Amino acid sequence: MSDDIIDVRVWRQFLAVAELLHFGRAAQRLHMTQPPLTMAIQQLERRFGLPLFVRSRRAVALTPAGAALVLPVRQWLAQGEALSSLARAAGQGDVGRLRLGFVSTLGFGPLPDWLRGFRERHPRIEVELREVTTDVQLEAFAQGELDAGFMLHASAIGPGLEDAGLEALRVVEEPLVLALPEAHPLATAARLSLAALLAQPLVIFPRAIAPSLFDAVLACYHRHGAAPRIAQEAIQMQTIVNLVSAGLGVAWVPEVVTKLQRSGVVYRALPPSLATGAPRCETSLVWRREPSAVVERFVEFIRAAQPPRRRSPRTRSG
Repeated sequence: MSDDIIDVRVWRQFLAVAELLHFGRAAQRLHMTQPPLTMAIQQLERRFGLPLFVRSRRAVALTPAGAALVLPVRQWLAQGEALSSLARAAGQGDVGRLRLGFVSTLGFGPLPDWLRGFRERHPRIEVELREVTTDVQLEAFAQGELDAGFMLHASAIGPGLEDAGLEALRVVEEPLVLALPEAHPLATAARLSLAALLAQPLVIFPRAIAPSLFDAVLACYHRHGAAPRIAQEAIQMQTIVNLVSAGLGVAWVPEVVTKLQRSGVVYRALPPSLATGAPRCETSLVWRREPSAVVERFVEFIRAAQPPRRRSPRTRSG
């Protein structure tokens, strides 16, 4: 036994004898024979320079010094077990922190249910949420400030993550629908005129926050021989819808945004002449290659929790 460090096994042996007050039964609990146990306690007493047990032919009792050690030794051993358990849990991804970015549109969809389910399954993982756009998430990944994130992009193009050392899992795919001012003639027209629609001022997000989706929308205009007339840009979908309600223009928004009921706004499906070949948008879960165990746990959960195919909301047909 070292002069400075007492082996954890010795403290377990001391505690077994102190609790049972019988060397034979303590040895049985410890799955060892009695002589080595007796020798270990004797060495411990020599280490302290005073007896910890009083032995007689009929009984074993604690000395005041031995009795004083029982509670702190029991607590110390319990703390050691807790630390070992915590380390194993952390290594397996059952405890830790997940810094998670997400685009606002996912908040209208499955994100709240996913978070609730993940926290129920992994209560010792702290989820730190950041509502940020795709471009900000990519920068945060580069700075090591995010562990995973939900990003919005065009279906056919993808978020372009390979060069950034990131992996992606598609979690939502949906069409774009039109948000129109309620007072606009196109909001109540029996059929949407393609030429009239493409001539309307457009409210759209800046290209920087979702370049693939921005480019896909503009490419759709160009395929139909039209040049989009951008009246206003806004970052958040809620703001875009509010600007539409104020009559600043029309907007192409992910289908899930129709859950945002705003007075002065009507949602309509794209007219058939525009819907064919129109861009669709995706939301992907993105994480670093060679992820931590906590991130692996989250990816596994999201992969298994993919929602069933949703019915389209009640948007008016063009």
